[in-house]
Amino acid sequence: MRFASADSSKYRRYAAIAVAGAALLGGALPSPAAKEAVSGTADATSAAGTADRCGTLKDLMNGHWPDSTTHIVASSWQPAGLQVKTMMGSVGPLPEHCELTAVMHERVGSDGQHYAIRFHLRLPAQWNTRFLFEGGGGTEGDLGLAVGFIGFGVSPAIARGYAIVAQDAGHDNATNSVAERGGPVAFGFDPQARADYGGASLNPVAQAAKAIILIYYDHLPSRSYFVGCSKGGQEGMVFVQRYPDVFDGIVAGAPGFSLPRAAVAETWDTQAFNSLIAPAGQKSTDARSLSASFSDAQLSVFREAILAACDADDGARDGITAAFGSCSWLRVEKELKHKLCSATIGASCLSEAQIKVLGRVYGGPRNSAGKPLYSDWPLDAGAGSPAWRIWKIGAANGSAPSINVAMGAPALAAIFTTAPTALRADPQAALDYALGFNFDSDAAKIYATEGPFRSSAWTDIAARSPHLEAFRAHGGKMIVPHGASDPVFSLNDTLTWYREVNQLERGTASSFVRVFPVPGMAHCAGGPATDQFNAFDALVDWVEKGTAPDRILAKAGPGSPWPGRTRPLCPYPKFARYSGSGSIEDAQNFSCK
Repeated sequence: MRFASADSSKYRRYAAIAVAGAALLGGALPSPAAKEAVSGTADATSAAGTADRCGTLKDLMNGHWPDSTTHIVASSWQPAGLQVKTMMGSVGPLPEHCELTAVMHERVGSDGQHYAIRFHLRLPAQWNTRFLFEGGGGTEGDLGLAVGFIGFGVSPAIARGYAIVAQDAGHDNATNSVAERGGPVAFGFDPQARADYGGASLNPVAQAAKAIILIYYDHLPSRSYFVGCSKGGQEGMVFVQRYPDVFDGIVAGAPGFSLPRAAVAETWDTQAFNSLIAPAGQKSTDARSLSASFSDAQLSVFREAILAACDADDGARDGITAAFGSCSWLRVEKELKHKLCSATIGASCLSEAQIKVLGRVYGGPRNSAGKPLYSDWPLDAGAGSPAWRIWKIGAANGSAPSINVAMGAPALAAIFTTAPTALRADPQAALDYALGFNFDSDAAKIYATEGPFRSSAWTDIAARSPHLEAFRAHGGKMIVPHGASDPVFSLNDTLTWYREVNQLERGTASSFVRVFPVPGMAHCAGGPATDQFNAFDALVDWVEKGTAPDRILAKAGPGSPWPGRTRPLCPYPKFARYSGSGSIEDAQNFSCK
């Protein structure tokens, strides 16, 4: 999703990460391991042969589409060395490959808009016989790069010989954006477009991609994988639950499998923070003024209170609350009261109203009867980081509104509630909608059906079922990384889901699905965290070698308080505990317990 109001570079950076779901932060040259992964590739067709076939794929696919509405729009051979530009930098150089775009299900929606499902496929000359589906992000509507981003500082999957597909989820931001209906969220006014966004577009694209692979390489993939974060994580969960036999392995990072409920939580947070800056009796405030509810210095006070209360629970006072599960609001609130402003509000203290708002936000949304509407949140030391605040309250200098307002409120109005509500594509209209949201009457609309919407937004978009029996029977494996300070999808919701899965599986869920919390990490990346890790290789080893991941090595990036620090990420319910000796900067001195 594009933010016209994103005036600061820092805002653009965090927005891109959050919306894209671990966006492509610059490509890496193929490593020796990547080159080895390409060796032993399928020899059904030579590199020259694949180049020749690339231009004729449109004709070769005649009569071979699983869905007869599918057709190739363009295909071209890309020589080695291609650099793919993104808003976060460039990715590449890529190996020689066939690049194509295709379309299916072209139609006119009930809202008069022209819709279709478009997808983007890259087929490397040196194919390793494997297929990867690259998940999307935000409100979708972009075709996707189809390079196979699998981790920071890690070669993209196409450099390892994977065939990669990406898709736009059934709508196009360039043609389906209507300013009077929230801009890029306007597709929510068409029932089929909403269903496609929710997951109905996924399997047709996966089957079309496999059909192309069969014709192009003369045989189907030996293994098929999915990788995504945020909305991409939701898509991974859709595959696991609705189409369990399509993939052998899935990385579903920070899964938005409760998207409609999380959107309700976004408005809850917005109303809570707004209460600190709204003049008495005034119904609306400026969309960018929400950032004034807490200064960066005051958010640091909050973080320090969490560390004072809970940092030592994992055996080391190191700025990482690995044992975040033991950290309660009562413990943190006690520390916060030591920082209560005695008279005037200052940079190193918090008002009583600010402390109450933090408790309200971390407790999660509720209706007037006290019924939870989503989830509470972990008390983790990543709270208040720039990657956290950009979602909750916006840029520190007020140059841009919170993502909760800029994207969350329009999405709730147009996509996640029935009937959809038309808002101008304007942050102020979004804020006014969020501030007027009623948690008794309006929250129920995520489960409502009305008029042409014969299924609810929850039915179309949520993917929170704990019933994974079919995926387990298929032999599938899944890894779910999730930041403990994710400001939009609560890790506690993911952990509750995992416990439900484990109960249904009679304590054996870890044999095929493992959740890896990332202490300090915000949404897919960022925060004071060891947020650089490679869950994909761990997944491949699990699928192809039977090696279940007992730990995943993670590193702190240059923007963290401890560049180069390493830690093991541990499968829940274990966490990284310090051994009591050795450097706290080195993962070898921590064990998963």
